[in-house]
Amino acid sequence: MQWQGVNEFVAVAEEGSFTAAAKKLDLSTAQVSRQISQLESRLGVKLLYRTTRTVTITQEGSIYYQHCRAVLDGLQHAEDELLNLQSKPQGKIKLTATVTYGEQIVLPLINKFVMRYPDIEVEAYLTNKRVDLVEENYDLAIRIGDLEDSTMMARKLSKRSNYVCAAPEYLHKYGTPHTISELSNHNCLLGTLDHWRFVVEGREKSVKVKGNLRYNSGFGLTQAALNGIGIVQLPDYYTQDYITQGLLVPLLESYRIPVEGIWAVYPQNRFMSPKLRVLIDFLVENIQ
Repeated sequence: MQWQGVNEFVAVAEEGSFTAAAKKLDLSTAQVSRQISQLESRLGVKLLYRTTRTVTITQEGSIYYQHCRAVLDGLQHAEDELLNLQSKPQGKIKLTATVTYGEQIVLPLINKFVMRYPDIEVEAYLTNKRVDLVEENYDLAIRIGDLEDSTMMARKLSKRSNYVCAAPEYLHKYGTPHTISELSNHNCLLGTLDHWRFVVEGREKSVKVKGNLRYNSGFGLTQAALNGIGIVQLPDYYTQDYITQGLLVPLLESYRIPVEGIWAVYPQNRFMSPKLRVLIDFLVENIQ
């Protein structure tokens, strides 16, 4: 008796109508209405305002819905865990990552991953905007740097370094800066921000820089630096190979910010299915 009407009420609250809720639950509209009326009677409160055209949740209904949704999610997660204990990884994973890191690092690994696990389908959306994983129904995000959202679970995949560097021909022509203040005398190639990050006396400091190029493309900035146009600050996955080859020279190393973490982030209330677990394990194993 305690649970009668709960599924019906949650469905109406989420669908916004008795008809849509009845269709979702494969019940008649009359049955849905009757169950909710009995639930309201038992609780002694009005959960929904009904008119001929609209259904609106009450303040009491909104509070009750939040608790009911959490309980139903918990029951579903419990069933999922039992069903998946002995099942092989399969199903769909929806993930997001930043554009360049996704293109250069994540997607090539996903290609190898789906070859190993052909029963898993992966949908990847690359964007430099911060995606709300819960609201937009993502299973996983690959994020770089400090994690601001404490409601998420995270596992460290790797780390990155940021380098200030320039081509040898630029430094031969314009000189090598040895302090941050000297950057004002150089052509600094800009991305989406007009400042660079450094560590000065143990504290992070943002320094405003200027130059004659601004690209929202790390690849484009790297090519500009290789052509000797100016100095650039970029993550190692853009610059490391060129630094190793001597095509770019790292600068201001004593001011370089500490390495930043690269994380697999997922909602903490999201059941850790076998498919998601094997993907995160695969990324940890293969991301260098």
